[in-house]
Amino acid sequence: MRVVVFGQKWLATEMLRELLLLPRVSVAGVCPDVSGDRLEKTARLCGIPVFSMESVPSCGLGVAAYCQRYLPAGVRARCGLGVLAYHPSLLPRHRGRDAIRWTLAMHEPVAGGTAYWMDDGADTGPIEAQDWCHVLPGEAAAELWRRKLAPMGVHLLTACVARLSKGERPRAKPQDERLATFEPAFTKTRLGE
Repeated sequence: MRVVVFGQKWLATEMLRELLLLPRVSVAGVCPDVSGDRLEKTARLCGIPVFSMESVPSCGLGVAAYCQRYLPAGVRARCGLGVLAYHPSLLPRHRGRDAIRWTLAMHEPVAGGTAYWMDDGADTGPIEAQDWCHVLPGEAAAELWRRKLAPMGVHLLTACVARLSKGERPRAKPQDERLATFEPAFTKTRLGE
């Protein structure tokens, strides 16, 4: 299965490394959110093509790891099965950019991550896999991300790609809209701090 990686920073770079180790998976290229990002640098060191959004090639699957850009339907259509993304919440809860900060601001004792299929909405696509973890007392968003949610994203996405590369069908369970929440970008003034 040919895969294109979309995204940036540590999560996308770790996904690239994990995908390179999977049998039956070849990385067709990467499409970094930001030029010069560590994903781009790592891809170039490994001899993997770097593409702009407009030049993403046809492939069997797209993987979006810490992807902060909207991927248009035309780009997603070039990825045979679609684009599998990671969101650091138990979707459909906490859709939006600052899911971890809102989880903590709402004093939720449990956090989690979701591998889901991108669609035209903001974090609204069908769920492929989820996992959860406890939030430690006093834990900051960056600490929770590094301790549990970023590694969880790598694990979830890698396990899904490994399963799909064996020819298994996507699980793609629709999100329950009755449970959906969407929070805007987090600011201290919004919370009266």
